[in-house]
Amino acid sequence: MKLATYRDGSRDGQLVVVSRDLSQAHFATGIATRLQQVLDDWNFLSPQLQDLFVTLNQGKARHAFAFEPRQCMAPLPRAFAWADAPAYAAHRARLQPAPELEAAGAAPVMAWAGGDALLGPCQDAWFGSAGWHIDVGAGLAVVTGDVHMGASDTQGLDGVRLLLLANHWWLRRLQAEEQARAGVALQCRPAAAFGPVAVTPDELGDAWRGGRVHATLHTSVNGRKLGLNDTGPEMQFHFGQLVAHLAMTRHVRAGSIVGAGTVSNQDASKGFGCIAERRAVEAATQGAASTPWLALGDEVRVELKARDGQSVFGAIAQRVTGPEQDMPPGEDAPATDAG
Repeated sequence: MKLATYRDGSRDGQLVVVSRDLSQAHFATGIATRLQQVLDDWNFLSPQLQDLFVTLNQGKARHAFAFEPRQCMAPLPRAFAWADAPAYAAHRARLQPAPELEAAGAAPVMAWAGGDALLGPCQDAWFGSAGWHIDVGAGLAVVTGDVHMGASDTQGLDGVRLLLLANHWWLRRLQAEEQARAGVALQCRPAAAFGPVAVTPDELGDAWRGGRVHATLHTSVNGRKLGLNDTGPEMQFHFGQLVAHLAMTRHVRAGSIVGAGTVSNQDASKGFGCIAERRAVEAATQGAASTPWLALGDEVRVELKARDGQSVFGAIAQRVTGPEQDMPPGEDAPATDAG
């Protein structure tokens, strides 16, 4: 099934069920009002939402309405935990070469990200300065149920409830400064954005196998292709491993988000999920990087397409904004018209 969260003036929004083709939606009010409620009581509530999903797809839902991604918050607007690891070897090799990470049995290098105010798919991304070197980071993530401390990779995979499309915004100049100063990444990681809908793994059919999503991730800036990347074959650590890594020394509670970092392929002709990788390849092959970082007013689009060409999560379509506004937008800021 596919689930989304509509804006209603609250911090956590209103849960809606979305049809498979992303054309129709139905409020889930009679079952649950927020996605976190469902995650907390998954075994009881998710079958009821699945029934509504089936009815909606059959065209029999009495109060269905046209689905509008611009009304969406992040599917889970606030996450108890949000952590990710660069799971694609090509991405690590280009941006942070470390041969020891490629050794057999090497563990993911996971970092915390702020989960308290996640961005919706069409929400403007506000930054204090274009001089911070703004970058997109197109990827995938999962939302977990409860996963106990010390879970195995298989148990970690069993804990996956939903899949998400993600844009991990990066501020590359601040990243370099923070890593040089303290070896951390905090201010360089502003709020991430997530696609309109969260999707249960069964919706992907055989595209979900081995704890990986096998599909094509489309990333563009101002309508120009940045990447058409394969998400499955080169993902070194699958989602079960990533969840288990997070759970090694702590219980992971329902409503945690675990990401796989920026999608990347060894074949540079497929493009890139972030500008930093393209610049790294340019520097290596041409002697200097030529692709600029994002500028205020730029529009970024991220979308995952299945084999039949259909959008799986809907698109992240955001506009980069900044100091031309008096102050950063509030939580109830309107969605952008980007995309």
